[in-house]
Amino acid sequence: MVFAPTLRRAAAAAPSSAFASNFATQRTVAGFTLPSAIKAGTVAGSFGVFAGAAALFFLGEVPRVRRDILQQFPFLDTYYDRPIAPEDNPF
Repeated sequence: MVFAPTLRRAAAAAPSSAFASNFATQRTVAGFTLPSAIKAGTVAGSFGVFAGAAALFFLGEVPRVRRDILQQFPFLDTYYDRPIAPEDNPF
């Protein structure tokens, strides 16, 4: 027994013409498609890197930041080494 499709199912079937529109839905997560998420992530990441570098160089004169973060890099350890002269030491 063969069932004939209804008119509604026949109209919703895949287009049979080579010139007909072919629609596909894009997958989204929270309103972002994959290309827009990549673009937004690249922009957010570059702003984050710039903000982190600016904060490190702005706080580079704080002794704790200088000693714990900036002097850990091998090429910056001598640049940020600020010894206290013996005549300026109060003890």
